[in-house]
Amino acid sequence: MASEEELFASVDALLNEEPHLPPPAERARLREAAGITQARLAAALKTTTQSVKNWENGRSEPKSPRLDAYQRLLNGWAAKYPAPGASPAAPVTATVPAASGEPAASALETADAPQARAVAAAAPARPAASRPTAASRRPAPKKAAQPAVDPRFPHGPLAVLDGDGCAYGTGGIVLDCPATTVVELVEWTLHESGLGAPRLNRHGKDSDPLIVLTTAAAVKLGLPERLEGHEQRRSLRLPEDHPVVKQVVKAKWRLTQRGFGPWARIYRKAQGRERQCVQLAILSWDALDERAWPGVSEMEPADIARVLGVYATRVITPRGSTAVSGLELMTALRPPTRATQDPTTGNWVPGHNPGSLGTEPMDPAPPEATPEHPVVVDSGWTGGFLNEEAYQWVRPVDLLTDEECTLPFAVGLDLNTAFLAAAARLIVGLSAPDHFVGPTFNPKIPGSWLVDLSHVEVDPRLPSPFTPDGIRPTGPAWYQTHTVAYAQELGYNVTPLEAYLRRETGAYLDPWHDRLKNAYVDTLADLGVTKELTDVEFLTAMERHKDTDPAMAAVLAAIKATVKGGIGKLRERPQGKRYKEGERWPALQRPTWRPDIRAAVISKARVNMHRKLTNMVKMTGLYPLAVLSDCVVYPSPGASPLDFLPYAASGKPQPGGFRLGPTPGLAKLEGVQSMLWTVDLMEQGYNPARHIKGGDAVLDEGE
Repeated sequence: MASEEELFASVDALLNEEPHLPPPAERARLREAAGITQARLAAALKTTTQSVKNWENGRSEPKSPRLDAYQRLLNGWAAKYPAPGASPAAPVTATVPAASGEPAASALETADAPQARAVAAAAPARPAASRPTAASRRPAPKKAAQPAVDPRFPHGPLAVLDGDGCAYGTGGIVLDCPATTVVELVEWTLHESGLGAPRLNRHGKDSDPLIVLTTAAAVKLGLPERLEGHEQRRSLRLPEDHPVVKQVVKAKWRLTQRGFGPWARIYRKAQGRERQCVQLAILSWDALDERAWPGVSEMEPADIARVLGVYATRVITPRGSTAVSGLELMTALRPPTRATQDPTTGNWVPGHNPGSLGTEPMDPAPPEATPEHPVVVDSGWTGGFLNEEAYQWVRPVDLLTDEECTLPFAVGLDLNTAFLAAAARLIVGLSAPDHFVGPTFNPKIPGSWLVDLSHVEVDPRLPSPFTPDGIRPTGPAWYQTHTVAYAQELGYNVTPLEAYLRRETGAYLDPWHDRLKNAYVDTLADLGVTKELTDVEFLTAMERHKDTDPAMAAVLAAIKATVKGGIGKLRERPQGKRYKEGERWPALQRPTWRPDIRAAVISKARVNMHRKLTNMVKMTGLYPLAVLSDCVVYPSPGASPLDFLPYAASGKPQPGGFRLGPTPGLAKLEGVQSMLWTVDLMEQGYNPARHIKGGDAVLDEGE
């Protein structure tokens, strides 16, 4: 009888030396994807040895589930890579011998070890723990592009739990979840589900698994179907004396300060590097806001898993609203700490991660704060505030020309994720602000400058680049660096009176921009809108892209909401009627409460918009009728942007103005109305950019 070590050596030689098996790199990937480590192989071989001994002694017993899974893996390889001259072998399904009169049960269903279930589920030769009865009543989910499977999380980042115990994961997988209480669900998720996602930065943390509860699942676990109260439903929480909350506390689990609400986080203190935390999202409590996730709450569980799974893969596993996820993504990509070696002890300890915002909150300069902030209230600050906000401007009706009024159409253009485009290569402050009197302006230093820009001449048919309402400033005011630099770009001298500047700087938002840009472009491509399209094809594709695949259209909406909400969270205002001016509110405890970074993004976006407006005048002679954040309305001889956008003789779009395309910063058609309708709205004091699409557009001001 061969020893365990000899058996292991034989199998290892087979895997690594046989020429007809996959190449070494492919074998390593398959072994990792299946979650088979040497320890598990050793355990399987040990079970084999015992099985042979039992057979020699005249006894028989069921095969080891681990060995069955391993055998299926080898069968799958043999079928995919047959030996020379051999016919492909059909995969063999391992079963357990059944007693007379009972149907045979698969080894997977009889396995007690959660690792065996995970291995079998990830093996290429057999799908994971599917339930035919549950799957038969669900539509077949469409497949989204999947990254390489992390062996620690073979079933993806999340699952949607239905009332019948089916947990729908990404890629069409369906897991059996036996939990009947929230505590059991948490234990199952952490120890048996195989859910989670790897860190986005080597100094960061893995994403906690997310379980989304349908209405039926929530009720089954003892939760109320709806949360009722006078507050907004997303602000509601279960009372501390609710039976479910008591169960969680009794089992020595904890809830975060936001309690048990639509997005509940249940955790225990981490043991070493292993986190013990599960995120719950409860659909019937409006966890998925309709504005950010249009139609998702009404989808089938498998489709909800697909939408959230694609978002988790391309952006981040949702941890709350899209605004919360946008802010969490910044931290995940720029972790505040990294491992550093203590020179005195030689131990590895958490140290500051260069380029991050650190671990401690930082008070802003008084002009960067909000009026209710303690920095303002405690100091009695009366020197004014930054007013870097998105455009809300309408051209005075008396400045319309007869030629413009006789044009038949008004066409609205919308810039794709304008704030995201502004975040690209944006240098922001990383350290605390320092106060300077009478400084020399430097466009490379991020900060806030008190300067008089009232002398800058701007055509009255264009908005002022220095104010959100487009009205020319009348005296000194506080501006972010990009706004002052644009005055210099226009050829005017600037003489700051004061400034709050930061000595340590960096492109903090760069990885955030890059990841969200790729997510936006890839999702549009899934909807048939690609970079290779001509402008005519692009406009046609954008007309029908939302109807191509409602699930992917919802992902696109969530990505856009993540950009806007993430920027807005940088200056989250106090919430609740109990708040009193001068008190510190919870958001101030975050290192990511940085109104100066928000101001930098919006300032650059507004300057980018004004630069395009000015270039359009030079190239076409056209002036805008109105601007609302990233939407601009132009008079047009036709109902298409192609009728007034500037093109070279070669047919290529002219650089510098508005250009059509699917990437951030390029434009798409927002809507078309008659010129008569537009002028009538302007005469009533309304902004046509808000209504040109139909309905009432939401101001995209990053709040």
